[in-house]
Amino acid sequence: METDIIIRFIEILGTFAFAISGIRHASSKHFDWFGGYVCGVAVAIGGGTIRDLLISTTPFWMTDPVYLICTAVALCFVILFRRWLEPLNNTWFVFDTLGLALFNIAGIQKSLEFGQPIWVAIVMGCITGSAGGVIRDVLLNNEPVIFQREIYAMACILGGVAYWLLLTWNVPLTLTAALAFLITCAIRFLSVRYKISLPTLHD
Repeated sequence: METDIIIRFIEILGTFAFAISGIRHASSKHFDWFGGYVCGVAVAIGGGTIRDLLISTTPFWMTDPVYLICTAVALCFVILFRRWLEPLNNTWFVFDTLGLALFNIAGIQKSLEFGQPIWVAIVMGCITGSAGGVIRDVLLNNEPVIFQREIYAMACILGGVAYWLLLTWNVPLTLTAALAFLITCAIRFLSVRYKISLPTLHD
């Protein structure tokens, strides 16, 4: 029961954060409101849908309309507060990072709940956190962020490893989720702040 409550809470927060990120990117392409909503939905539920299909369960958004409603609230939020949010370019990066970290933890916890080994759960967390951003970038005809030099999906993997270590040390589940979330966010923030990236391939 505790796990179910934590997963639901994290997924709702992640949906709102990711939806705002997707809608903001759509606005930069001058999409209409419906196009912005579609982009917000794609980034908010895309990764979780792939995860649920891979672990053989009904996609989470098909069992409860709250996620689609949450995206609509995010759209209204962006429309109503556009003038105040517009100058805050860093705000969108923050929302994207929060969504990434929240869905990463939700993906790990749900995969473990369905009996997957920890290494699969870490991969599912990475997919849950980053696949929505890939779908968003494809819809907007942008280079997917996971193929850029920024630390993105790797932050999910490292956050997942931290989650596993905390569970191994018998840290309470709620605290484990919170610490792994903070670690994922910190890795993402610090990598961008100090321009840390993985080595590039050369021909």
